[in-house]
Amino acid sequence: MVEEQKVAVITGSSRGIGKGIAEQLGKDGYAMVINGYHKDETDKTTKELADKGFKVVSAPGDVSKKSTHEMLVKTAVDNFGRLDTYINNAGIAQIGNLLDESAEDFHKIYATNVDSVLFGIQVAAEQFKKQDDGDKIRKIINASSIAGHIGYEQLGAYSSTKFAIRGLTQVAAKELAKFNITVNAYCPGIVGTDMWDFIDEKMVEENGGEKGQYLKAAIDGIALGRVEHPSDVANFVSYLASTKSDYMTGQAVQIDGGVQFI
Repeated sequence: MVEEQKVAVITGSSRGIGKGIAEQLGKDGYAMVINGYHKDETDKTTKELADKGFKVVSAPGDVSKKSTHEMLVKTAVDNFGRLDTYINNAGIAQIGNLLDESAEDFHKIYATNVDSVLFGIQVAAEQFKKQDDGDKIRKIINASSIAGHIGYEQLGAYSSTKFAIRGLTQVAAKELAKFNITVNAYCPGIVGTDMWDFIDEKMVEENGGEKGQYLKAAIDGIALGRVEHPSDVANFVSYLASTKSDYMTGQAVQIDGGVQFI
């Protein structure tokens, strides 16, 4: 018996970790909705993935708006007939001391990092409940961070959003279990993406030093001795999206090469 093709929505998948997740889920046989804030970048990534033989459709949009999540689910259903996995990957970082944090910046990072996860959970769960899936487990997977386990200086606002995502993950797991929906989170460490280039640049602006200094210091604190790649995160998300994790819910697991030991 041929297994029915699974369908995933991945927010923030036009670049970085999200793009790595899309590549891995494509290899796993998923059909996917690719999302990013910028249309040109999202369309470009979608074409790259399609050229590799993956079933993908581009759906750019601002994930801080619930209507975008509704559009993403509708895109999945209209193009592929269903939804199996919803990955709330999109997020932004900010650098600065808490005493200098403006209300505008604080609300912006919460809208992108936390509101988007809440909306994704709500909209995905609504679609899952509509589907006649029997006892099959459907998945919601959220992006937290090592900064969601321990707060980091000058990453206060960012850290607080990632703590909030852990809380949403735990509560959603409890509330949605009766519908055969699991909710888990992945917590990356020092990943070699544009976000960490941005963090390094802003740390230089805030504290002085040279470009690459703060990224190098962070890498020096990794037990395995190298920067994390998007594929390292994607391999774990692949597990969370598979039937092998069906008995796992409410967890926020660190995939960091040995930065924190909790």
